[in-house]
Amino acid sequence: MDGYPGVIHGDATKHQERHYFLLSELQTLVKDLPSSFQQRLSYNTLSDLALALIDGTVYDIVQGLLDIQHLTEKNLYNQRQKLHCEHQALKQDLTRKHKDALQSCKPHNLALLKSNQQAEIEGLEIRVREEQKRMDKKIVAEMDHKVIDQQNTLEKAGVPGFYTTTNPQELTMQMNLLELILKLQQKESQSGLL
Repeated sequence: MDGYPGVIHGDATKHQERHYFLLSELQTLVKDLPSSFQQRLSYNTLSDLALALIDGTVYDIVQGLLDIQHLTEKNLYNQRQKLHCEHQALKQDLTRKHKDALQSCKPHNLALLKSNQQAEIEGLEIRVREEQKRMDKKIVAEMDHKVIDQQNTLEKAGVPGFYTTTNPQELTMQMNLLELILKLQQKESQSGLL
């Protein structure tokens, strides 16, 4: 807690004041959440969250996790775009090849050529769909892994409500807790407390 504005090491009064301030701010911010989540965030949970936020370390951790997530998302998006561009190039090459073949085709071979070309187009479409599906599964798996990393990091940092789970309701609760932390950080930053 050394060097953190408003909290002097060994000064229990300042520590308590900061805890009450953070708790009050969290209670205000919780009112913006859906009532189903408000009910799940007890006074004790908010008090524990306020305690975890006192020295500002959790803000830094959350910001670091967000930065990593954004870089991961950007990287995965770029990989997906690269695959899409490769597929577009393959389709264009095939179309060009087919056009050239049609121009040099003898009339008596036209039906066979068109049949073969249709089979090539369908084969390419199947390949493209399978590669896109594999890429999408990879993206989902990597993002799921990121969520687990974030849950573990925040749990180890002592942030209440964070643990490894895939339960959609618990994930939504954790997202709401993160939203509270980010809003409180922004509010403190704007008021000059950080």
